[in-house]
Amino acid sequence: MKVLYVNHTAVVGGGERSLLELLSGLSSDVRATLACPQGDLAAAARRLGLPVTTIPAATPSFRLDLAQTPRGIMNLARAALAVGRAARRVDADLVHANSIRAGLIAMPLARFGGPPVVVHVRDCLSQGRVAELTRRVIGSSAAFVLTNSKYTAARFAPNASPSPLRTVYNSVDLTAFDPTQCDRVDARARLGLEPGVAALGVIAQITPWKAQDDAIRTLAALRRRGLDARLLLVGGAKFASGSETFDNEAFERSLHALVRELRIEEAVSFLGERADVPQILCALDLVLVPSWEEPFGRSVIEALAMETAVVATSVGGPAEIVTDGVDGILLAPRDPESWAEAAARLLKKRDALREMGKAGRRTAVVRFSRETHVQEVLAAYRQALNGSAR
Repeated sequence: MKVLYVNHTAVVGGGERSLLELLSGLSSDVRATLACPQGDLAAAARRLGLPVTTIPAATPSFRLDLAQTPRGIMNLARAALAVGRAARRVDADLVHANSIRAGLIAMPLARFGGPPVVVHVRDCLSQGRVAELTRRVIGSSAAFVLTNSKYTAARFAPNASPSPLRTVYNSVDLTAFDPTQCDRVDARARLGLEPGVAALGVIAQITPWKAQDDAIRTLAALRRRGLDARLLLVGGAKFASGSETFDNEAFERSLHALVRELRIEEAVSFLGERADVPQILCALDLVLVPSWEEPFGRSVIEALAMETAVVATSVGGPAEIVTDGVDGILLAPRDPESWAEAAARLLKKRDALREMGKAGRRTAVVRFSRETHVQEVLAAYRQALNGSAR
């Protein structure tokens, strides 16, 4: 089976990491080619030994804008032409579009006699006329729609999708994220964490909906309770093309201002993008996922795999991953005081915290292995190809 994988951006975020996980697990029966802009994603794919074909970046906004919308349509058209050429060159049997925007790029192939297109929906599609048109175009043209959570599926197709739709949860590399391969004392020392300090972390792109500001307020509330705690913020404001809903760079500046306002500069570390996420998770006592809503929550399954307890938003994918009180805690977002109270309770019960971590590892092994993910995606490919043949 020859599959052309399409991604609309070169930036490596959660969706791109999930794509690389899938590509890493494919058997020799699948001949994969990646079509994406030049940049970090292309470099990562080449390190896996995969052929890469370059297409223009296309990051159209899902909001009507006099400046952005025409430019976004032009970029989509250029990218679609490049993908069409790539599909013909590799004689693709199937196209896997790794995002909603990648799905829009690939839709001309589906509509005009090209190979069937599987669209992987990884984000919560907003409301509005552009978003509704996007739903209709993808829903009526895709041979199959994959979603990374039932919550994402409901946001994409609140009534029903004309295309077959299936939820396939992301996977985690259980070899890379293995607590037995990490020395906790050394990991904490590398991050400057004293033995008695409670270490909390948020691992996510910096953007308002990831709610790093609420994590900072949670830390401040913990310290007011007399707990010696630090917060590590891992990630950067990487998406800043101008088509995003939020000004992520301005939000990052506001986080620094909030830290100064709360006078906790010595307790908050902005670590930026890191390649040593397993080691950071090993050093943490708690991972916070305070997003307003979360399509899936890659940092949740990575923390579970590393036996690090998670306190996560109850809105979105984490509620499908975490069993509340067993392998993590689920809380309503936007309530830092409640989050601080829950974190304080957990941090005072170290034995229970360790048991929660062990339960998390078991969850990751049973539900989020790379092998399970690959088999479920391949089953969708077969269904898409069978439907196309009929």
